[in-house]
Parts: sequence; C-alpha cells; structure tokens
Amino acid sequence: MKVFVTGSAGQLGQDLMLLLHGQDYEVLGCDRQEMDITDLDQCLEVISGYGPDVVIHCAAHTAVDAAESDVDAAYLINATGSRNVALAAEKAGAKLVYISTDYVFGGMGTQPYHEYDNTDPQSIYGKSKRAGEILVQSLSSKFFIVRTSWVYGKYGSNFVKTMLKLGQEKPVLQVVEDQKGSPTYTVDLARFLLELIQTEKYGVYHASNSEFCTWYEFTQAIFAEAEEILGLKFTAKLEPCTTEQFPRPAPRPHNSMLEHLAIRTNGFEDIRPWREGLKEFILSLK
Repeated sequence: MKVFVTGSAGQLGQDLMLLLHGQDYEVLGCDRQEMDITDLDQCLEVISGYGPDVVIHCAAHTAVDAAESDVDAAYLINATGSRNVALAAEKAGAKLVYISTDYVFGGMGTQPYHEYDNTDPQSIYGKSKRAGEILVQSLSSKFFIVRTSWVYGKYGSNFVKTMLKLGQEKPVLQVVEDQKGSPTYTVDLARFLLELIQTEKYGVYHASNSEFCTWYEFTQAIFAEAEEILGLKFTAKLEPCTTEQFPRPAPRPHNSMLEHLAIRTNGFEDIRPWREGLKEFILSLK
C-alpha cells in the first residue's frame, strides 16, 4: 500500500512516518518545503505523480492564539489547503484521512461529544478546522475525518515536555482545573490511523486515548510517572486554577471530552487509557 503524508515533519507526522516505514508501507512524506498545500497545482502534481492509495493529511495551522489575529492564514492552510489535498487525493483515487480537533465543538456542557453531535466552534482555529472538514466531506468520496485532542509525543513542543521542564524550574506551577479532556499520545493515534486506512469504514471518528482528566490531573500524573520512571525531582508546588486566571486570545473549550462511538460501532478496539499512553511516552524518554 502506498501512503502519502502531509505535515510529515510535525508531531504526529513524524511518528506516523516511523510506524509506516516499520511496517513496510511504501511511504512518501511531505512538509511545506516539498509541497505547499495552499498551491492547488502543486498538490495535484505531487500527489498525482506519486499515485498513493491513501493520503493522510496532518499538515495544519495549529497556532490557536495566533489564528485569532491572522484569520486569513488559518483559513488558507486549514480550509483552502485541505480542499487542495482533498481534490488531489480524489483525482488519484486515494482514500483521504483528515486530522481534525475537539475545537470544532462548543466546549461547554458535561457530556463527552460523539461524532454526530452538532459542531459549534468558538475560535478561529476551530472554525477553520471545521471548514476543512466540510470541504473534505464535500470533495472526497473515500474519507476518514479523525478528531483528536490534547496531542503530545516525542517530536515538537507539547504540554508534557513543557510541564517536565517547568516542574523542575519553578517554585509554584498553576495549572487549569476547569478544562476536561483526553490527552492523546501520538504513537497511539498513529497506530489507530494505520488500522483505519486498511478498511473502507469511512466517516467521522473521535480518536483520543480513552478516559478523561483535567489539565491539573494530567500534570499530577506527568510528575508522578516521571518521578517513578526517570527519577526526576520536581521543585514546583502544583496549584489548581481556573481558565479565567489565564486569559488567552482564543477561547479554550471547558469540555474537550470525545466519545468514541464510531470506533466501537465499526468494530475497532478502543484506544488504551491516557495514563497507559503517558507511561509509555515517559519510558521512551529514558
């Protein structure tokens, strides 16, 4: 099976490339240097030239706060860019995987969102990713839209790495306790994507590590696992705080919990609990 990956130098893209290579897929990864997703002609040329069976579209504008002040850039990459990739994948006769986000929902309420709940994005980032979803659904005949949340992994900067660093530097660390979701380990997400692309079970999926926590509880777990596995000593005293105490340009969802309805109803095994994924990640840092 020939697989084409956009955003292959990103956090998820790099783990995906490693996994694909390790399982003997024929794979071509492109980052913005090799292919500009905002250029339709280039997308058609590069993707058609490769002739993939599957296109996994990881490339995205993910700077959530920056998107609020640069609306055009967010839509150019997340909407127009996704349209271009969808058209090129369709022309090549390839299946398309579009990586989306919990930010397409309103982020209120107390129940986990399932795949068919109404979307109501509150930030420019969320709105532009939802626009990408709509374009993919309109233009691709063989698509998987995969929404995920709170992603971290070995490559790039992320919440886990930041907490490990700040926990050893600061006397006090305030972490938000009124936002709830599922931390998602890139390796677990990549494994699920590999399982998905071997099927024709098209549609919208929520794919995060299972079970939920707040950012504060997540940080407690990061410290506990890192102390036990890596022997790290943390100076920071952890304190819970509210979202309001940390005003940001883009609104953050209070509820990022994703229900894995499509995973269950399509006969896939659910992704393991977030704490197990975190353990494996901390072990990989040894």
